[in-house]
Amino acid sequence: MTDTRRRVKVYTLNEDRQWDDRGTGHVSSGYVERLKGMSLLVRAESDGSLLLESKINPNTAYQKQQDTLIVWSEAENYDLALSFQEKAGCDEIWEKICQVQGKDPSVDITQDLVDESEEERFDDMSSPGLELPSCELSRLEEIAELVASSLPSPLRREKLALALENEGYIKKLLELFHVCEDLENIEGLHHLYEIIKGIFLLNRTALFEVMFSEECIMDVIGCLEYDPALSQPRKHREFLTKTAKFKEVIPISDPELKQKIHQTYRVQYIQDMVLPTPSVFEENMLSTLHSFIFFNKVEIVGMLQEDEKFLTDLFAQLTDEATDEEKRQELVNFLKEFCAFSQTLQPQNRDAFFKTLSNMGILPALEVILGMDDTQVRSAATDIFSYLVEYNPSMVREFVMQEAQQNDDVSKKLTEQKITNKDILLINLIIEHMICDTDPELGGAVQLMGLLRTLVDPENMLATANKTEKTEFLGFFYKHCMHVLTAPLLANTTEDKPSKDDFQTAQLLALVLELLTFCVEHHTYHIKNYIINKDILRRVLVLMASKHAFLALCALRFKRKIIGLKDEFYNRYIMKSFLFEPVVKAFLNNGSRYNLMNSAIIEMFEFIRVEDIKSLTAHVVENYWKALEDVDYVQTFKGLKLRFEQQRERQDNPKLDSMRSILRNHRYRRDARTLEDEEEMWFNTDEDDMEDGEAVVSPSDKTKNDDDIMDPISKFMERKKLKESEEKEVLLKTNLSGRQSPSFKLSLSSGTKTTLSSQSPAATLPGSPGSPGSPGSPGSPGSIPKSTSQTAAITTKGGLVGLVDYPDDDDDDDEDDDKEDTLPLSKKAKFES
Repeated sequence: MTDTRRRVKVYTLNEDRQWDDRGTGHVSSGYVERLKGMSLLVRAESDGSLLLESKINPNTAYQKQQDTLIVWSEAENYDLALSFQEKAGCDEIWEKICQVQGKDPSVDITQDLVDESEEERFDDMSSPGLELPSCELSRLEEIAELVASSLPSPLRREKLALALENEGYIKKLLELFHVCEDLENIEGLHHLYEIIKGIFLLNRTALFEVMFSEECIMDVIGCLEYDPALSQPRKHREFLTKTAKFKEVIPISDPELKQKIHQTYRVQYIQDMVLPTPSVFEENMLSTLHSFIFFNKVEIVGMLQEDEKFLTDLFAQLTDEATDEEKRQELVNFLKEFCAFSQTLQPQNRDAFFKTLSNMGILPALEVILGMDDTQVRSAATDIFSYLVEYNPSMVREFVMQEAQQNDDVSKKLTEQKITNKDILLINLIIEHMICDTDPELGGAVQLMGLLRTLVDPENMLATANKTEKTEFLGFFYKHCMHVLTAPLLANTTEDKPSKDDFQTAQLLALVLELLTFCVEHHTYHIKNYIINKDILRRVLVLMASKHAFLALCALRFKRKIIGLKDEFYNRYIMKSFLFEPVVKAFLNNGSRYNLMNSAIIEMFEFIRVEDIKSLTAHVVENYWKALEDVDYVQTFKGLKLRFEQQRERQDNPKLDSMRSILRNHRYRRDARTLEDEEEMWFNTDEDDMEDGEAVVSPSDKTKNDDDIMDPISKFMERKKLKESEEKEVLLKTNLSGRQSPSFKLSLSSGTKTTLSSQSPAATLPGSPGSPGSPGSPGSPGSIPKSTSQTAAITTKGGLVGLVDYPDDDDDDDEDDDKEDTLPLSKKAKFES
């Protein structure tokens, strides 16, 4: 076929509201006997197969868009679109559609409501209501067309709904449904499907009350079984009457409540399973159905909440040891669904709901259930516990603290009687279930860890005047629960490497570390005392030797969070125990690989440098410099060494440090106008006008003894110039064409000092310049071309060095550093000359 005018692409709208391409073909229109009407046919251009066969329905709203697109919603309730190659072909098919519907082809939508406004006003004045055809088999098609034609117009929908309400029409239609089924009148049943579906789209609560009544609802579901788009009717009634069984875990004495539960289940089933997904034209036409289900659930929750006998029996049987496992599982599932229903309540009603459950003893009941062996029961109990924690964590915290107090009192009495108290706290049960999760993916453990995180989060603790909840609960948690949480971590880190390093164990330890990292960030002295007293950080850093990179990174993140606090208690603990040793060892073992481990470790040392954490800077340089001095693809470690030397210089020359302070204080106390004049004079002075050795001193400084001030500065400048020249020599010697592995290997000895042993020359290492795997090797991204001289690749202050350099802001971040370093180059030259 060479006719490009009729060449089209067929699209359907999927459940994600995205258009799916169903193929390319040629469209035609003609009478189809099977469909009994004019239809659109699309045959594939590849093999001539039928891509689309769609009857042009007189009441379907067709839209023409962008001159080459026709869109409509099918009877099967999915949306279709024809995209034409040429505008002429689109116009031809659009004329055929408009001819069938009796519309002017100039319109862009065949069911446009704008032109009907005057007609609707006339109808409103001339006829107070809509007259329905008599409810007879022979007029079912007429009724279906009337319903379909009324849906696009709000006024007609209103009139149709009133007529259906006033005349008891729905019950008459359902009587015809029984007649059609008895006569096996399939055509009549198809019309009834369209009628009942159209009544749903009228979106009227009064009509739903009739349709969902006990006597009508099953017949309504029966009508919806006969979808004309299906070759065979569905069997919804059979499923609801035979397969779906209503279980009363606790007998419900109120018949109204029981009827409401049945009704809600069936209406929910209609919404989810029977009615097709609303099309683009029907999206907002089922809002009343959603509201009907919502308010039914609210009513059910309220009626059950008020039935004290029901809830008392429920909790009694839940905690009774004599209750068999199957019964208990049904009870827990009911309670879980009951809590899920509560999510539909308004905030004030939800308050009352959870208060009622708390008064009935839901938390002690959950404690009993969680202590059982049945996995399914425990899983449902966990879901119930999550509802409670997410709604009101303070209620849960109050319960566990009271429980701990009671257990302590009992323990004292039992200790006097030399009897052991075996009661386990609810929160410890949660931690144990997290640790003992048998799921390979640890789905349950992840959920429980999230709940624990919510419980220990100070942000959601009540902000009372004396802040007792935070103080009391964290004190309780670290006394009674933290040892349970850290048990798997401590058990697995008794040696220099993890004793168990399988994937599931690594996942669990990563979860534990995530929670501990959260505690470091949000708790203060509680976690600090625990980490230092229990030597937790040293044990955590054992995991740096894990074969699982994600676990090693979790351990590193834990340490990074501690260092980020810049707390000298933590810093002294780290230095005393030489806790940088595992990190440096992991860095060296990582070799020349440019990965997340490499970047994370460098970032930690960069943080120490930028924030100028003096104690850690000195510790790292004094103990690990030999291992790190050859790392030159970033300036982090050389920057640390420079920081260290500056600190030592200040310690060795306290007089110079005090002179800096005097100069700084004097300078900042000058009059603003005087300062501006001096700076203007400074920058206007040409360097060539200065004689050798001459220094510019402002008039306001002439009053001071020049020799006293300039003598220590000139000595300092001589030392600084010497040191800078040495640094420049070191940088010029550095080969920046690739990332080099450190030439030293850290040897961990039993003593407290770090010993370093030399390795083979860097040229033989995998990360040496020119090796295939190194990021800086020729041909790899970011490498420096061979033709570029080394000196050109090296920049001093303010520049970048190598592949991954960090801004060298030594002097900017340290307010104790020389102010001379921040001066313009010409100004520095004048001081130094």
